[in-house]
Amino acid sequence: MARKLRVVVAGGGTAGHIEPALATADALKERGAEVIALGTTKGLETTLVPARGYELSLIDPVPVPRKPNVDLLKLPWRLLRSVRQAVAALKAHEADVLIGFGGYVSAPAYLAAKLTRTPFFVHEANARAGMANKLGVALGGKGLLATRAAGLGLKGEVVGIPLRASLSNAASPEELAAQKVRASQLWGIDPQRPTILVTGGSQGAVSINKAVTEAAPDLVKQGFQVLHQVGKKNPLPELSLSGYVPVHYVEDMAVAYAITDLVICRSGAMTVAENSARGKVAIYVPLPIGNGEQALNAADVVERGGAMLIQDAELSGELLSSTVAEISEPGRFSQMQHAVSSLHSGNAAQTIADLVFETADHPEDPEEQ
Repeated sequence: MARKLRVVVAGGGTAGHIEPALATADALKERGAEVIALGTTKGLETTLVPARGYELSLIDPVPVPRKPNVDLLKLPWRLLRSVRQAVAALKAHEADVLIGFGGYVSAPAYLAAKLTRTPFFVHEANARAGMANKLGVALGGKGLLATRAAGLGLKGEVVGIPLRASLSNAASPEELAAQKVRASQLWGIDPQRPTILVTGGSQGAVSINKAVTEAAPDLVKQGFQVLHQVGKKNPLPELSLSGYVPVHYVEDMAVAYAITDLVICRSGAMTVAENSARGKVAIYVPLPIGNGEQALNAADVVERGGAMLIQDAELSGELLSSTVAEISEPGRFSQMQHAVSSLHSGNAAQTIADLVFETADHPEDPEEQ
């Protein structure tokens, strides 16, 4: 029997890098590949990867100082050490292919793949490519882009963003009904009433929390229920209002999406992809720091009429209420829903898996088919 295809996925730091890596790992594993993950001790991968059942090989992180300092002088030695660790991980796994998804772990991984002559892919989810992924493509990695606007000049094939199967696959009518019952049990949500899901990510977003708390009474008057994820470390708003349900964290997003009509959220690449995959109309409030990539992440869906965007500096309860009312005008919501549904690019994880098997020229395990 032929040896199974062996793949290393490298993505670390934030869920935006790790979740696409794990979704791709799932698709490869289903088709018989043996997959391990490469990460660092500094990111969420130390908990997320083992929780999904994958072996995690750790290397030292190599952050690049933004200003000249002592750490900048140490950078070459730190990078050399991390590359050696990544080379050791690729050799130990006898890797046939590497796939990088950005973050501190990816630059050493790309260099290690180049040194070991391991074919590698570079997936870019954001509108502006990070330094690691620019390096990966420059070294000869095949670029994979989330959208036609992703990477801003980074060369590659548009494949979408790999999502967990529970979020990327459409639920059957029976599954959807069960999820709505579950939502009612978890949060007291009435499946017959329109629902707004609010999320600023696992840590929450203070500005969104403030505006939603101010807008909640009016949103309820408009006929909505509001499921508000405030963030694990943020206090629950002191607002007792029927139809307004604040929680620290939503563990099962598939259940939340099942009862959601409209999403109010940041516009990280993963968030935009998940909303599009589920056909959810959204109001995006880009994170007002960094290089402006969050606004660019949402630009395509906004331009096509599937979402609206409010700048963080302009956000208020009054503006949020009026924007929701505008979206709710007769015919407007259905038009936006149609627009966002047309953007979903299919199953990116399976597309990447196809490319990996083709590149490795490796047959799939017949026992796994």
